[in-house]
Amino acid sequence: MREIVLDTETTGFDPHQGDRIVEIGAIELYNHMPTGRTFHEYINPQRDMPNEAFEVHGIGPDLLIEPRPPRDGEVTLKDKPLFAHVGHKFIEFVADAKLVIHNAAFDMKFLNAELGWMNLPQLPWEQAIDTLDMARKRFPGSPASLDALCRRFSIDNSSRTLHGALLDSEILAEVYLELIGGRQPDFGLSTGSAGSGGSAGAESDWRPQPRPQSLPSRLSEKEAAAHAAFVDGLGDGALWKKLNQIS
Repeated sequence: MREIVLDTETTGFDPHQGDRIVEIGAIELYNHMPTGRTFHEYINPQRDMPNEAFEVHGIGPDLLIEPRPPRDGEVTLKDKPLFAHVGHKFIEFVADAKLVIHNAAFDMKFLNAELGWMNLPQLPWEQAIDTLDMARKRFPGSPASLDALCRRFSIDNSSRTLHGALLDSEILAEVYLELIGGRQPDFGLSTGSAGSGGSAGAESDWRPQPRPQSLPSRLSEKEAAAHAAFVDGLGDGALWKKLNQIS
């Protein structure tokens, strides 16, 4: 099972009011385990960067109303590609995998707006898994932000001084695994290693089946006769006799 844990950073809250994506970060999971494959792009939004958004993620000091040179760790955006130049690569990376997103409605709204402006197919809403919704259902009435869930699950997010799409995706992957019960939520042992000879889909659907032929009894005739004599000596109310009548 392939999943993509994904996060975006933007210039604001509404793409239809002129806001744009400035960063996409995503990591690939296979059977709930990171594969090491990632997708990460900073994107030139072709507009200014509001101070409110900059205070959240610290991206694009060169696009502020009063632009300034970047400080240590800050990323400029005028020199980055447009979404139109990375959209096809993003779609190829995602393909038909489930998208694990915290507050999926926000990111899906922006991604589909950007894809729509490129005349590319929209990402179906049912493709998204919303970890915010999962957390609210599992812990009703409790804070469900990514930071709050990190505290609940003792996940180290000390490097998260500002929002960043790739770092947030890595943290969200750990939160997601905790929300579904750990790395092996169904307690099933993985048999998909090299040499197993079966597909992941076939293994996940496996169920034990009756033997085509029963195994022969390991009791000798002498042992079976001794057991029968012992049961006869227990009387008519013996449990063994009742079980034999049922079977």
